[in-house]
Amino acid sequence: MTEIYVDADACPVKDEIVRVAERHGLVVHMVANQWMRLSDSPLVRRVVVDDGFDAADDWIASRAGAADIAITADIPLAARCLEKGAAVLGPTGRPFDRAGIGMAMAMRDLNAHLRDTGEIRGGGPAFGKQDRSRFLQALENTVQAIRRRPAGR
Repeated sequence: MTEIYVDADACPVKDEIVRVAERHGLVVHMVANQWMRLSDSPLVRRVVVDDGFDAADDWIASRAGAADIAITADIPLAARCLEKGAAVLGPTGRPFDRAGIGMAMAMRDLNAHLRDTGEIRGGGPAFGKQDRSRFLQALENTVQAIRRRPAGR
């Protein structure tokens, strides 16, 4: 049975995830380092992990499997979930895949270096309605794709 694992601390699309999960009857694990107000849906499981470094990432990566979906903006977590066969989406709807995860890691490291040296400042563009809409469509497509897979794949 497909489950959704969400790196929930800074996830801007929690409500959208719940909407899609309810439509398909999927359990959602909202994983964070602190308690947060979430939907009262019986499909939502609130998971509060220790404050340790990468505790939420470790919890998700140890449980996400081949029939599951992970939602995160954290590229190293995305890579770990891909290794386990999970489908992975960023909160803007951008899918992570095995072919592109190496480049995503390299760009992450390059941008961190450029920020550290002062070459660039700030983050990316603000999260908007189009991002939310793109995410909803990408999550729906991902759920449909997983449901079409033959059993055991």
